[in-house]
Amino acid sequence: MTRRPHPAALVAVVAVGVLAVSGFWVLAPLRDLAIARSAEPPAAVARSEAPPSPAAEPAADPDTGPVPYARNDTVYDISALPVIDVRSVNPAMPVDDDPMGPVTSSLARPLGAGAPVFADPTGQPVGQLPRDHHYGGTTVPVVEAQVDWVKVLLPGRQGVPPEGNGGQTVGWLRAADVELTTTAQYVEVHLQANTIDVVSAAGRERVSDQFAWGKPSTPTPTGRTFIMWTTVVPEFRYTEGHPMVYLGVQSPVMAGFDGGDVAVTAFHYYRTREGDTSFGCIYLDGPAVDRLAQLPPGTPVMIKP
Repeated sequence: MTRRPHPAALVAVVAVGVLAVSGFWVLAPLRDLAIARSAEPPAAVARSEAPPSPAAEPAADPDTGPVPYARNDTVYDISALPVIDVRSVNPAMPVDDDPMGPVTSSLARPLGAGAPVFADPTGQPVGQLPRDHHYGGTTVPVVEAQVDWVKVLLPGRQGVPPEGNGGQTVGWLRAADVELTTTAQYVEVHLQANTIDVVSAAGRERVSDQFAWGKPSTPTPTGRTFIMWTTVVPEFRYTEGHPMVYLGVQSPVMAGFDGGDVAVTAFHYYRTREGDTSFGCIYLDGPAVDRLAQLPPGTPVMIKP
């Protein structure tokens, strides 16, 4: 990145990522969730303003796995909750504790105006994810699914570097608050191998085997993330008219970029595309970034070292 961003555009700073292949493409959670929801009788929505009864932390069982979190039918006024978006800094939001872990092929998007976001399904909501937002980030990948809850990757930061942790955030949404769809593909990036693939049931499509990534002082973040927003920014002349493909993760070391208050990772075109030379973004040739720009919002991305 070498130019000051247009006020209406996000500042791209870090690179795009990849999803873990091992155990990644798991259709079962979405399928099981749909079966469970169709089998249970409709429940009346509790209209109480009182907080739900606390539920015990699910305990791992070697045979059956974690005990599902208890259902929460409390009605929340989401307008009173802080918005979770690319610019938000919310200390209550957890940073992903398993960045190289799998995700499912399920995507979640809030119903209605938005959905309350929980750091922990046994607690109270700490924010709200809107259904629509100018900068995207509202269709998000599911990394864990239960009958009544889904754990998802989210935009925004827990803290601002260098003092705070700017890594990929996660949160829980109630299954009743979201619509669930499936995605047929994900992006896998290997920084040292210098490869980017679009992976689907049909196999691997090599998108690039020559790109630049973050230098040691401004590294490209690694781990699981997702495509947040894709747009063309004519003011970024270095892109030569190609799209910016912004991700949900931001720089681990930069508070902002070029005068902005965000340091968002992106795939984008740049004339120099070799080695660890960027501020964190992944610099690609035109055909590669144009191909990635075809992927829909929420598409999972895994960045491996």
